[in-house]
Amino acid sequence: MIPSIRIVTVNWNAGDLLRACVASVPAALIGAVTLEAMVVVDNASADGSADGLEAGGLEDGRLADGGAPLTVLRNLENRGFAAACNQGAAGSRADWLLFLNPDTRLSETSLAPALAFLAEPAQAHTGILGIRLTDELGRTQRSCARAPTPGRILAQAVGLDRLLPGLFPPHFMTEWDHLDSRPVDQVMGAFLLIRRSLFEELGGFDERFFVYFDDVDLCLRTRRTGWEVVHFAGAEAFHRGCGTTDQVRDLRLFYALRSRIQFATKHFSTPTAALVTAATLTVEPLVRLLHALASRSPADARAVLRGSALLWRSLPCLLGWRTGRAG
Repeated sequence: MIPSIRIVTVNWNAGDLLRACVASVPAALIGAVTLEAMVVVDNASADGSADGLEAGGLEDGRLADGGAPLTVLRNLENRGFAAACNQGAAGSRADWLLFLNPDTRLSETSLAPALAFLAEPAQAHTGILGIRLTDELGRTQRSCARAPTPGRILAQAVGLDRLLPGLFPPHFMTEWDHLDSRPVDQVMGAFLLIRRSLFEELGGFDERFFVYFDDVDLCLRTRRTGWEVVHFAGAEAFHRGCGTTDQVRDLRLFYALRSRIQFATKHFSTPTAALVTAATLTVEPLVRLLHALASRSPADARAVLRGSALLWRSLPCLLGWRTGRAG
């Protein structure tokens, strides 16, 4: 039986990156792959990036090869990445859901090898699959990560993962070349392939994570139910990285730190979560600011100050944050 797949891409001011992503999909539809649809969810972009899809990869509402439909869902406000992913996946009957960032590009070596790998009996317990991501020079990115623990988060907050990586391994598995396939704690959400039935069983992404840590949380909940998260080195896709957030470094820092606190609140004990929150609010901004000043980067220093100010302003909401909706 040929497996079916739905591709969900969340767009927020991705510009030409989105068009390139959409235009790359037909080349990946080779071999035993059936594309149910590609759904682009636009989170109130101001750059018109979703408006140009008809000229950049569509033909009468379909991918340029005349295949599966491409649907553009337009939100009147930015609902966040997790909520938009759930929105794009809703109603799918495909076997697999692929959450694909707009700063990625697929090729003939992306989907068919991945789905063939998943069809092997040995992969019957694989719930989520990530593939090898490469940059502009063809270099393999270190995209898989370790599950956050209180110790790892605190080490990251004070910069020990950068100063002493041998003793305090960083979040991303930078010591591993990603050239072999293996089970991992987490694959990057830039290319995250998950069984649709499992996604529905888990309740989808936890929409309280506006952006960042949504994929971390989903992978953790997947492994807790007995499924494996696997990195497959036999397939690859291009990934630019920071494609839609590079322009707003202060907001990127704010959302990353806020989501970290939310993750700790959801998965750690109350005293431990309080310790993580305190370190993230106080120690980490100081460490980041000192690093920016030592690097003579005024732009980074401003981003740290602005992002930290936003985080402090969100403190009342963070203190009232509770586990709930998903997982």
